[in-house]
This record gives sequence, structure tokens and C-alpha cells, in this order.
Amino acid sequence: MTLPDTDPPSLYAAREPVFPRRVKGAFRTLKWWIMAVTLGIYYVTPWLRWDRGPNLPDQAVLVDIANRRFFFFMVEIWPHEFYFVAGLLIMAGLGLFLFTSAAGRVWCGYACPQTVWTDLFILVERWVEGDRNARIRLHRQPWNWEKLVKNGIKWWIWLVIGLATGGAWIFYFTDAPTLLRDLVTGHAHPVAYITMLILTFTTFFFGGFAREQICIYACPWPRIQAAMLDEDSLTIGYRDWRGEPRGKQTVEGNGDCIDCMACVNVCPMGIDIRDGQQMACITCGLCIDACNDVMDKIGKPRDLIGYMALTDEVRERAGEPAKSVWAHVFRPRTVMYTVLWVGVGIGLIVALFMRSPIDVNVTPVRNPTFVTLSDGSIRNAYELRLRNKGGADSQFTISVTSDELVTLSLEGTERLTVTVPANETMTQRVYLTAAAGSDAATEDRTEVRIWVEQQGTTNRVHHDTVFNGKEDDNE
Repeated sequence: MTLPDTDPPSLYAAREPVFPRRVKGAFRTLKWWIMAVTLGIYYVTPWLRWDRGPNLPDQAVLVDIANRRFFFFMVEIWPHEFYFVAGLLIMAGLGLFLFTSAAGRVWCGYACPQTVWTDLFILVERWVEGDRNARIRLHRQPWNWEKLVKNGIKWWIWLVIGLATGGAWIFYFTDAPTLLRDLVTGHAHPVAYITMLILTFTTFFFGGFAREQICIYACPWPRIQAAMLDEDSLTIGYRDWRGEPRGKQTVEGNGDCIDCMACVNVCPMGIDIRDGQQMACITCGLCIDACNDVMDKIGKPRDLIGYMALTDEVRERAGEPAKSVWAHVFRPRTVMYTVLWVGVGIGLIVALFMRSPIDVNVTPVRNPTFVTLSDGSIRNAYELRLRNKGGADSQFTISVTSDELVTLSLEGTERLTVTVPANETMTQRVYLTAAAGSDAATEDRTEVRIWVEQQGTTNRVHHDTVFNGKEDDNE
């Protein structure tokens, strides 16, 4: 028996473009405000100035990779203080857990960069091509002069936005006015141009073409969020016990949903919230605005679609009132996240204000471990990294304390004082010497403490290390 030649079904389905319709309402207004604020912060921040003195950059927010420092207004973070950055990342993670457990994917729906720039690109698309029906018609028609012109104008504006996005990003890493002049005159480093091109392309592609595909397939958060949600988490849902069966209001027995598809047409993810909770839903609230507008027109109560928790659904089905929003927000899980978030923040603030304007790091030289001098005394060498975080050159005095007698000397000078330039780290070799036959000279390990004091101030720091002696073979 000969089987007919048939091709196996394809496992790949081409993307169906989503053309969300314009909608007005409280959640859409909130998204406009968040988009304006977040984009304003992103584009404007590199141009803010902050006077730190003659020896420091005056850019308010600057990631100075060349000098390995990070400036944030009055705060200056050095490389050895990376724990501040780690703490901020921990706070960001805890904040994401907190908001997700309380109100679902509100980060994704309102403040995620992918959402913000996609909203901006859709706004441009609507300005150029019209609202949903006009965009669908233009997408389906063959290429002609109208389609070519409108798409060309839209893509050009998208490229300008992408270029501004890439340019704003690199302005955070060097002096913005200087870099802008170098970019325009062609004197900027090739890395700057390459970075701008990469970010321009990714912004253009992600916001203009990939859109909801990034949220569904590229972003890991939709798969993680289930672990953050529980029966008291507020998410967007459809009250099917009130809306079903769908249909015209003139038919007796139908629910409040007239199956107008308004909630689907405004959704930037292209889903139908009436099908229940879905991984693609970013809880942006636009379906609530659309449905409330329809309910107002047909004289039905609002919130057929709205924020609700699983416990609310059970109570409402039984005819009981839902819990208040505060009862969902303030519960043990969210309180725990809040306490942890606040605790990390307080710890960072305390560490920030307790840190010293000077710092020292001591590295023993172990090749060799010790040297026996001509008079029998034992000498150890150490590399000191002296850090002056102030805006002026400063004199540092170096000393040593120990339970055993050891003397300290500096390489290249008979004094015990060195000058460390402003905002610089200087390496200085020092020697500790124990007299022949002393306890420190004959013991394997002796605890010592090296002190560094900034002259003219009360700033003083220390570093504990070990002096290695030559063990007495007769013991």
C-alpha cells in the first residue's frame, strides 16, 4: 500500500501583528504619565550638572569606567564599594517581588522599558497611519505609494527615537556635552558609535516589530511570576459569572458582556482576558478602560473586567463583597518583602554615611616571606594601597601597632608620611622589622595592625595583617 505524499504540519506559526485601538481611561492616563516621567528621566539625567569641585566631573550621574568610579549626585562609589551596587540590585529584586505579589505584573504593564518604548512607538504609528482599523487596512493592502510613504515616515521617526535612546545611554558613561560634540564632529571613540548603532537597532526592532514577542518569549519574568502570586494577589480578571452568556442586551438571559471585543482590540498583547489568566497578560489595565467605557454606554455597572484576587472571585460568586484593596496589599507576604526591602535600604544608607573618606588595603609580599638582614633582624615587606577620596591632595601618616616590638619604614623616604593626590589611589611599599632574637623575629606569626591617618583631620583607618618571623630551630 502506498501512502500519499503529505507534508507534516508545521510547528511554526507566523506572527500575527497586533494593532491595539486607542482607548481613554484612568489606566491609560496613568500609563501616559509614567511613560512621560520615565522617558524624561532617561533622556534628561545625563545633562544634569552637580558641582563637586575642580578635580571631579560635574555630571550629576556618571559611570566613569576609565577612573573606575560611579557618581550619583553627592554620592561617589569606588570599585571596592561595589556592595552598594549589589545592595541596589537586591532592593530592585525585592521591589519586583513585592509589587508582583501585591498587584501582579504591574512592572511589566507600566514601567518596563520594553513596555514604555513600545507604547511610544505605537503612539507614533497611530499618528502616522491612524487608529486600529486604518492600520489594519494599510497592513493588508499591497505595497503602493501610500503604504511606502507612511511606513517610511513611521520608520524614520522610530530610527530617530532609537538613535536618541542609544545616544542617551552612552552619555551616562562620559561627559555628555563633550561626547555630543565629538559625535557630531566625528572625533568620538569607535566604541561610542558602535554602541549607539547597536542600541538604535535593538530599540527600533524591539519597539517597532518584536513588541509583545519580547514579553512572551524573550523575557523570563512571565515564567517566574507564578511563584510570586498567591490567592490574594491582585490581577486583572473577567467576572464571567456576571458577563456570561455573552450577547445582545435585547436577548433575555444574556449577561452584561455584549461581546463587542473592545477589551481584545485595545490589548497590546493581542489576548482575550475573558479566556482567563494568561502568561502573556502584562496587567496594563487597558482592557478595564475599554470595558468600563462600554458598560457606561449601555448602562451597566463598571468593572466587568477589573483588578481582583482569587479570593475575591470566590466571594463574589457566592454573593459576598470582595476584600478591600488594602487587605490584599498588606498581608504577611508583602509585609515580609517590605521589611526586607526597607532593611536593605537602611543598611545601605548607614554604610554610606559611615564610610571613611580615606581607605587602605594591605597586601603582604610573600616572595620571599621574610628577609634576614645582616644584623640578624627579620624584615617583612607589604604593599599599601592608599586611597584618598577627597577633592584635594592630602598627607597620610603611616604607623604600626602590635603586642610585639616591630618598627616601620617606608620605601624611598625616611619619613612616615606620604602625599596622596586627590581622588587617587597610590601604592606605597612599607617594611616592618623585628630585632634579632625578639619574640616577633622568632615566632611564625605575629598579629600587627597598620594605621593610616589623614593629617589635619580625625580620619583614621587600619588594616590587620601578619608579621612572619623565623622560627627558632632549637625549640
